[in-house]
Order: sequence, then structure tokens, then C-alpha cells
Amino acid sequence: MLLTVIIPVYNEASTLGALLRRVKAVPLEMEILVVDDGSDDGTKVELQSIISGDVQLITHPENRGKGSAIRSALGKASGDAVIIQDADLEYFPEDYIRLIDTYMKNGAQVVYGVRDLSDRSRLMRWGNEAMTLATNILYGCRLHDMETCYKLISRDLFQSLDLQSKRFEIEAEITAKLLRSGARILEVPIRYDPREEGKKLTPWDGLPTLGKLLSCRFWQPPADTESSKEGNMLTSSH
Repeated sequence: MLLTVIIPVYNEASTLGALLRRVKAVPLEMEILVVDDGSDDGTKVELQSIISGDVQLITHPENRGKGSAIRSALGKASGDAVIIQDADLEYFPEDYIRLIDTYMKNGAQVVYGVRDLSDRSRLMRWGNEAMTLATNILYGCRLHDMETCYKLISRDLFQSLDLQSKRFEIEAEITAKLLRSGARILEVPIRYDPREEGKKLTPWDGLPTLGKLLSCRFWQPPADTESSKEGNMLTSSH
């Protein structure tokens, strides 16, 4: 099984090298796609020193947002499954093994990594809980962490979602369209090391996410790619 790892990067010069070393050390067959989303902090120089033949670099001339970076890379993905990897060292690439194991053993199309957010600020924790609750109400599911970065998804299904989001609301769009496709989402716990420096969030930051959840409520998947209809049942291994 070939895993495509998409790494959106914007001003991550201080962590990118360590992150790529950890990703490459995971004992899986991987295709690594790094998207430099218009960085201006020295990330380009860092990339020149660490990019090698086993990493494909995609460059945006200006910052377009995480959603745009994911969409650029997704069009070039060739793996059997795809996972998104943030470059800020909050997530543990070593947990790919846990997600892949659940994916393979259950014949799954989608596996989400569920974080323990108890150490995060109240604003960030409550914001995530609110958006997850909104997802569960709107789509009749039982997710525990809708906005997790670690969404392991079969490439064919991922590429069928016709993603449009440019920024962080991409997480809501992915989840909403997976559920609208009838995909069965499995969940497993993952490790998480929150680094909130520089993340000045306000309650208003959730509005684009909520708007995307609402706008995707009646999205119709392509007829020839719609997943097996087990309702929007969600099985949790969490």
C-alpha cells in the first residue's frame, strides 16, 4: 500500500526539517508532497537544503491558504490512501501506523485520528467541541474530533469530493462531503502536542467552518463514486 502524505507549509522554517525527518522515518511506503504556500520567512531556503528525490515540492507564488495547498497536492496524489500532515510538530507521524492498521484491518475508506484536547486553551477546546457538535447534529453522525488534521482517506474517494475551500474551512468541507457520500468513518486515538504560540484565535474564527458545514449539507456526490450506503453510521474504535 502506498500512502500519499500531503504537507501544506506556510512559514514553517523552524520545524519543517524535523518534521520531514520524522515522516521519512515511518516504516511505510510513502509519496511525500510538500506544498510551499507562499512562505516568506526563510522556508524556501530551508526547503532547498532538505528536499530530496523522495519528496515532491509544489510551490504557490503567494499565500492561498491551507485548503488551496491541499487541493494542489491532491490533484497530484497517486497513493492508495492520502493523509494530511501539518508542519508545526503538533502531530506525531509515527501514528500513521495506527491509522493504517485500522484502515487495512477493517477494509475502511476513512479513518480519523482523535486528539486529546484537554491541555488546550478553553477557547480552542470549546471551539473544536462546538464545530464537532454542529457536524454531528447536521449530518447525524457521532464524531469526536471533526477538525483533526489526521484524516486518512482512500485517494479515489478523496479526489471525488470536488473540494472548493481555500483556507481552514477545508476540514469541515472534507468531513461534510465524506458524510454526504455515505462514507463510514472509523476513529482511533492519536497523540497530540499543542503549540499555541502565535495562534490568536477568536470565537469569530469558527464562522467560516460553520458556514461550510451548512453549505455542504445538501451537496450531492457524483453517482459513480458514491460510497456504499450504510447511512451516515460512524463506527468508533476510539
